[in-house]
Amino acid sequence: MVSIRITGLETLPEIRPGDDLAHLILAAAARERQEITRSTIVVVAQKIVSKAEGSIVDLNTIEPSSFSATWAAQWGKDARLIELVLRQSRRIVRMDRGVLITETHHGFVAANAGVDRSNTSGNDIATLLPADPDASAAALRAALVCGALIISDTFGRPWREGLVNVAIGVSGIEPLEDLRGTRDRAGQMLTATLLARADELASAAGLVMGKSAGVPVVLIEGYEWEPREGSARPLIRPPEFDLFR
Repeated sequence: MVSIRITGLETLPEIRPGDDLAHLILAAAARERQEITRSTIVVVAQKIVSKAEGSIVDLNTIEPSSFSATWAAQWGKDARLIELVLRQSRRIVRMDRGVLITETHHGFVAANAGVDRSNTSGNDIATLLPADPDASAAALRAALVCGALIISDTFGRPWREGLVNVAIGVSGIEPLEDLRGTRDRAGQMLTATLLARADELASAAGLVMGKSAGVPVVLIEGYEWEPREGSARPLIRPPEFDLFR
């Protein structure tokens, strides 16, 4: 029987800037009698990585531009937050009906550039995406001595309702599984099948994480892969192949 095991760590404390995140994860795994080995894929929620790295902003320090203030007033938004989102963006994808979708400096397309006020220490505190999610993933993977590490965040999807966990930082596994040039069970040649397995693993972990369950780290066992350095960058569609840009 083909199966994988997905286990959430439930005893991590509240993460603060400067915390040794790897040490806290290992301590939680030990308390919960879970072993992290080179066959373990660890999925870590972006929020605790951002907190540990200090990617946190007090909105009281943000001075909105006139553009941010005008748009925020029109749609009943916090002008400070809108200004922060725009600073975290290199391109506005859509700004309409109170919804702000941008392309971050990393290249991710996300609502509010990934800036988030949920699960923070106060309503005036916002977290940003890690400056370099791949580097963060690589550092955590080395410290945990695990097989692969994925930093995940919840993103919306065009043409589909609801949020899902996706991979924004990857280390130890190729994020895409390229089946082009292979044959299906009927013998037909596959010409376009490119599976986003890092996103699939992040999404599977999201079933255990929840949004407010306090489970920001998930261990996945039983999934087989070829170890590679890995990166989340190949998951970003190049502009020349983006039919909707």
